[in-house]
Amino acid sequence: MFKQDLLDFSLEQLQDFCTLNELSKFRANQISRWIYCFGHTCFDDMNNIAKSTRNLLNQISVISRPEIIERQDSKDGTIKWLIKLKDNSEVETVFIPQDDRGTVCLSSQVGCTLNCTFCHTGTQALVRNLNSSEILGQLMLVMDHLDDWPSGKNNRKVTNVVMMGMGEPLLNYSEVSKAIKIMMLDDGISLSRRRITLSTSGIVPMIEKSGIDLGVNLAISLHAVNDELRDKLVPINKKYNLENLIDACKKYPALSNSRRITWEYVMLKDVNDTKEDARNLVKLIEGIPSKINLIPFNPWPGSLFETSTQKNIDVFANIIMDAGFASPIRKPRGQDIFAACGQLKSETQKIRKSQANKFVPVHSL
Repeated sequence: MFKQDLLDFSLEQLQDFCTLNELSKFRANQISRWIYCFGHTCFDDMNNIAKSTRNLLNQISVISRPEIIERQDSKDGTIKWLIKLKDNSEVETVFIPQDDRGTVCLSSQVGCTLNCTFCHTGTQALVRNLNSSEILGQLMLVMDHLDDWPSGKNNRKVTNVVMMGMGEPLLNYSEVSKAIKIMMLDDGISLSRRRITLSTSGIVPMIEKSGIDLGVNLAISLHAVNDELRDKLVPINKKYNLENLIDACKKYPALSNSRRITWEYVMLKDVNDTKEDARNLVKLIEGIPSKINLIPFNPWPGSLFETSTQKNIDVFANIIMDAGFASPIRKPRGQDIFAACGQLKSETQKIRKSQANKFVPVHSL
């Protein structure tokens, strides 16, 4: 008998599911709280729900977690999980502990279609989009392993989520937005929109929509300050060039002096790390409340690039800071387990289209 995975449902859909099975909407709220506030996967543990109802739920539904294939622990405390999904596809999820926060980096696709030349994930063909339960399942698995339930407790370990793992989130917007809305439920995982960052390489038509629908922090994978170079480093630029991207960012609905756009800029030796590049970056984002994350390139096997020298990175950062922008140099985390920015990749091969359609189809704009 087919059992419905309740992580596939928004709260409204869970209410409809309960109504269809002659349960009240109030019961749906109770179930949702057990799932997302307390992290329970077993209906028998839901002790404020009648035993007959729990028996019914056991017969018709499940609360899933993805299967862990491998866990790797970095010497700096970063943890990376290789996760197997229902169709045997694999994605990677990372937890990054810091003094003032704990950040989970979530994947939104198996592989990636954007082929950014400096990114290890980009060397893996896109297999399919993840559905919302697979995105949520990554976060909840991390919380399981960190013993971080109930979700709203003091000194919670997971304080932030970044959609910066495998894939381009805005090319899987319907499922990503559904998952993020569940993460933000007050009576659930209860993450503030200010604690969630959605990163994109520049899918311009979806930027405004994400700001209206979600209002989370926006990060742009920029990496170049002219179209000629960005066409090579971030090929989606050929479709949505810098002029269009900058215009969309200026109109981002959640933008304010206290809500800045983060520009991600990987520092590549002798490619994009000159004083002129820094000055042109300042001109490019003029008038936009911004923070620039300078990311020393994280090498991976077969990569064609080298990391900028520390001197060039420091000079670049100083030019940006002198112009009035915050410009932290991101400390590489998890390099020894290939968990750093741009290093995530699984060994999943492309599955047949007929098989992929059973999950979430790949969309194009």
